Order: sequence, then structure tokens, then C-alpha cells
Amino acid sequence: MHLVIDGFGGNTSKMWDERLVRQFLTDYPESLEMTRITDPRVLVYDAPKPEDSGVTGFVIIAESHISIHTFPRKSYVNIDIFSCRAFDHDRALEDVKKLFELEDTQSWLLERGLEWLDEGQGMAESQAQRAELETGRPGASRG
Repeated sequence: MHLVIDGFGGNTSKMWDERLVRQFLTDYPESLEMTRITDPRVLVYDAPKPEDSGVTGFVIIAESHISIHTFPRKSYVNIDIFSCRAFDHDRALEDVKKLFELEDTQSWLLERGLEWLDEGQGMAESQAQRAELETGRPGASRG
């Protein structure tokens, strides 16, 4: 699952806070029952166009990654939480809103992952689909 969050308004001091972003990326994976496998990489970007400056952070987790990009002069932040395992996406959205004191958000939840976990599951799914085509009935299977 991949939660994409665009946050607007909120506390721009927090958006500039490199330590806050680092602490979030250090601690948050565990709160979602994910496994952090690297230390976060966080940096302040001083862009040629000042409004594009901000703090960017990234942490690799066993389940994939979490990234944050802040644009304090635009009062905007975007965050991706990408995991091959399901997690409480509603709670994650609320946690991010609270962290940056966001006034408004837009979010998207994308289901991502492998179609089949193993060869046996793939074979069973193929057989079920074949049975549906042969019988014209959804959910039909051969015995």
C-alpha cells in the first residue's frame, strides 16, 4: 500500500525543523509496525528559487520507504509512506496532520504489490480464472 499525502497550511517552523523530520523518520516506522533498516537521510535544500527550499528526508524500511519533502515558503509538505504490507493509513494521515499542524490535506491510497505471492497462489488464481471463462460464472472452479 502506498499513502501519498499533500499537506497545506500548518506550522512552517516545523516544516523547517530538520531534527523534527529526522526524529519522525527514525521513530515512525516502528509505530506502524514496520522495520527501519537504515538511518534517515535528511537535508536542508537551499534552492535557486527560495520558494522551492525546504527539508527533505528519506528512510528505507524493510517494507519499502517513507519520504518527506517540505516547502515552508509555500506552506506545503508532501509525504509518501510506501509499504508492501498493509498499515493503518487513516492513523498515519492523522499523525502527519498533527505533526505539521496542517490546515488541509489531500491524500491518495494506492494498492501496490505483487499479483501473486508464490507459484502455487498464481496457479490457483489462473485455474479459477480459466474456470470462470469456461463456465461464464464468476467464482466457478474445477474440482
